Amino acid sequence: MSDSFIIHAESRNDIGKGASRRLRRLEGKIPAVVYGAGKPAQSISIKHSEIIKQLEEEAFYSHILDLQIDGKSENVILKDIQRHPFKPKVNHVDFLRVKASEKLTTSVPLHFLNEETCPGVKQGGVVSHAYTSVEVSCLPKDLPEYLEVDLTNLEMDQVLHLSDIKLPKGVEIVELSHGEDHDQAIVTIHKTRAAASSGEDSESSEESSTDSEE
Repeated sequence: MSDSFIIHAESRNDIGKGASRRLRRLEGKIPAVVYGAGKPAQSISIKHSEIIKQLEEEAFYSHILDLQIDGKSENVILKDIQRHPFKPKVNHVDFLRVKASEKLTTSVPLHFLNEETCPGVKQGGVVSHAYTSVEVSCLPKDLPEYLEVDLTNLEMDQVLHLSDIKLPKGVEIVELSHGEDHDQAIVTIHKTRAAASSGEDSESSEESSTDSEE
């Protein structure tokens, strides 16, 4: 992981809905909380402009983050974001502390490769994504920024499953730990409705022509 994300925060004692509203309105900050690793939860505040800028980076969602509270650093991952229902604003953020020796569970995005050039698309098919991210379990040092799904050989009506994802060493997909029946489809290629309808019409026309000849 080459990118490094640093978040500057301040400890916060004034809590509650009223305090949170004042924080957002008067100080341009948002309330947040950090918890986990056997330590008490801590209320903090972060500049809204800083967190908004960080959230523009896809890697921010699946990296170990350097959360600096009053100058003291902690390793965390982003656990939850509460966004404003219609404004481009963040209302609250949750961070989870991580330990180097303990596995963590979090979601990482899927990057689909060679979609435009795979056989199924060349045959007129459409790619359908059932998943855009998956939950993984690993040590912090092994956390991938994303996982790649290669569609190079995917034919029409073929399916790729969770088990088809090539995983880095030390990384497990949480869903697969529950058994083979949890090996969900992640991407398929199928005919468009128009193509399918055209094919059906063509078959119907051929059958009508044959019937008339008889």
